[in-house]
Amino acid sequence: MANKEYEISPWKQDFPILDATIINKNPLVYLDTAASAQKPKYVLEACLKNYESEYANVHRGIHYLSEEETANFEAARIKIQKFINAKSPNEIIFTRGATEALNLIAYSFGKKYLKEGDEIIISLMEHHANIVPWQILKEEKNISIKVIPVYDDGSLNYDAFLNLLSPKTKLVSITHMSNVLGTINPVKKITTEAHNAGAKVIIDGSQAITHFPIDVSDIDCDFFAFSGHKLYAPTGIGVLYGRENILHELPPWQGGGDMIKSVTMEKSIWADPPAKFEAGTPPIVQAIGLGAAIDYLNTIGMQNLHAFEQTIFNNMYYELKNIKGLKILGNAPEKGGLVSWVMEKIHPQDISMILNQMGIAVRVGHHCAQPITERMGVSASCRASIGIYNGLNDVKKLISGIYKVKDLIK
Repeated sequence: MANKEYEISPWKQDFPILDATIINKNPLVYLDTAASAQKPKYVLEACLKNYESEYANVHRGIHYLSEEETANFEAARIKIQKFINAKSPNEIIFTRGATEALNLIAYSFGKKYLKEGDEIIISLMEHHANIVPWQILKEEKNISIKVIPVYDDGSLNYDAFLNLLSPKTKLVSITHMSNVLGTINPVKKITTEAHNAGAKVIIDGSQAITHFPIDVSDIDCDFFAFSGHKLYAPTGIGVLYGRENILHELPPWQGGGDMIKSVTMEKSIWADPPAKFEAGTPPIVQAIGLGAAIDYLNTIGMQNLHAFEQTIFNNMYYELKNIKGLKILGNAPEKGGLVSWVMEKIHPQDISMILNQMGIAVRVGHHCAQPITERMGVSASCRASIGIYNGLNDVKKLISGIYKVKDLIK
């Protein structure tokens, strides 16, 4: 394809919010998909239709609406199963997001399997959601957390990971793609080595699933977590994939309706997965919205999406790299989707505020990943992250905006 065909994403028109003009009557340039993606009209209409004409609680009634809504809700589960190539819909647990999914595993797996002296391995590039739950568990269980270091270029020190594995390692929990560096980790290799050491593996796929196809059967991980709102679906919905045999062994982490087979005043008997982990009224419309988002992405094809986005990303990376006085955080060989940077003598917050005046939305801060931000020698950075709706014109506006920042702050 010629570059002109990449100037405006062919899918931008599907996102109503991107028609908006914002501050100073500038058209919106949205480069914050890593925080939360915008929603296509197809998803918005699916959610509205459900609220207007299909809504009822699920799994609790035999009236028409309840039965139809239950079918819609479970159909979304099957769509997710196929989207990530899980073996069964019973391996798909609905949560409020990736954060809840990771906390669920920390509590449930920790309660069942971990004891004093056991070890968990995470990496330095984890989001706080894949650090804090393990630290809480460490205080409760007196376990150890081992941290995989990161090279100066932002790539994972794989040899160090191999050296950290031991007979005490019970769990490896690692991000598929860093939300600060854009580094894509070799999760299939990591899973193989962890399994050889007798450990289970959790993948935080929150960033990765937005940008390229995911196959949990091929990765062979035990758990995989992601959030719907980064995948063009509503907020308040996430997914935890878990191997069905392991889910049967784990205890529930919340009690209430829908996660039981029977309750007496003396004892409760748990339902089978995934219901065992879905206490209370679930995020019904949000799950259906996630199913609609997957339908939308399937019409495009994740390989097509990935190829288009990589062209936009490569251009953005190249242009930013060639701005004098700008430093990109992380230059790992396997990288995509986002770029974080700092500039000489200009605070990231000032950069973001000036870009905002031009209608350009980027992220600023430590991106809920303070350890890796500090490892890269900064306390905060700007981050531009792309989505399916971004084209080369958005990159041009970002680069032009940064040069304006340099002119304004000398």
